[in-house]
Amino acid sequence: MWDRIREMLRKEWRQALREPRMRVLVFLPPVIQLTIFGYAVNLDVERAPIAWMDGDRTPASRALRAAFEGSPHFRVVATPAREEEGRELLDRGRVLMLVRVLPGFAEQVQRGETAAVQILIEGTNSNTASILTTYATRVVLRYADEVMAEREHRALRALAVERGAPIAVPELEVRTRVWFNPDLRSRNYFVPGVLVNIIAIVTLILTAMAIVRERELGTMEQLLVTPIRPVEFVLGKTVPFALIGLVDVVLVTSAALLIFRVPFRGSAIVLLLSAILFVMTTLGVGVFLSTISRTQQQAMLASFFFFMPAFTLSGFAFPIRNMPVPVQYLTYANPVRYFLEIVRGVFLKGTGIAVLWPQMMALLLFGLIVFGASIWRFRRRLE
Repeated sequence: MWDRIREMLRKEWRQALREPRMRVLVFLPPVIQLTIFGYAVNLDVERAPIAWMDGDRTPASRALRAAFEGSPHFRVVATPAREEEGRELLDRGRVLMLVRVLPGFAEQVQRGETAAVQILIEGTNSNTASILTTYATRVVLRYADEVMAEREHRALRALAVERGAPIAVPELEVRTRVWFNPDLRSRNYFVPGVLVNIIAIVTLILTAMAIVRERELGTMEQLLVTPIRPVEFVLGKTVPFALIGLVDVVLVTSAALLIFRVPFRGSAIVLLLSAILFVMTTLGVGVFLSTISRTQQQAMLASFFFFMPAFTLSGFAFPIRNMPVPVQYLTYANPVRYFLEIVRGVFLKGTGIAVLWPQMMALLLFGLIVFGASIWRFRRRLE
């Protein structure tokens, strides 16, 4: 048995890597895809172009503008004088936000009244608009706190002069600390997810197309008339691509650390062990797709038909908790979800088996069921 499997492995290795171009295509595209996705999938809003309409033109309004310009998230690129000009800037997409200080702003601040500041945000991209709203609100609140603190200090100084003694006022200081991703960089969150999706699609497509290719070339029948068994044939076909998938895990992880400086706080052994469990599932799905496909084109289309829903329901870009409740239950049947949680936990949190064992057990269960069912389906198809 092992001799036959070993010969199948040799055959598959020769067939997969006999051409220099094929060797490059197996290992280089995952790194290229990571680089492209890593730079493209970025939700951070930095130096967003905004327009400034100052209808008050006082030191108070200029101080508020200085607060916006001092933020790393905004840059003033236009100062329209009329509403029509500001509306045109938003319509043409030249600015993402328009801040309008209404007349009488300084007087209202001095009298302690509510001063109005109008903020218009280009809301085509709801995610960017939400982030800009948060940043703008934070800048305005910080400016308001500074104004209130200055008024209180003046009042206390006047009261101290009147009484002839200093007055102590207790202060409350709030400090916020962000764990696991202190700089709130979205790239640290998305790059590990890109690794998961690349490994899934590479192993899935290679396995499905490799088996279908044997059927197209007519070599499947030649192999099956030999003493080799269906189980041995499937193992000989899938093990090389499992090794290629693990090599891609190492390459993509190294690229993530070197190119994007994503923190890696966990254990590489836990990551590789989880990758083995996950690859076993994707290989099983690839074998199953090969049993329902007659050509390599059908195998590739079927691979994408499986991958796209799995990608959408994995929590890569869309939080699972925001999905409808029935869809949330459906995600528990998605192995990509569990491996994504493991990879992000290893990269960002440094968690180990003591925390990630439920996800690892789920991957093991999926792998055994899917791979076993695929071999059974393959044997039935041959019969």
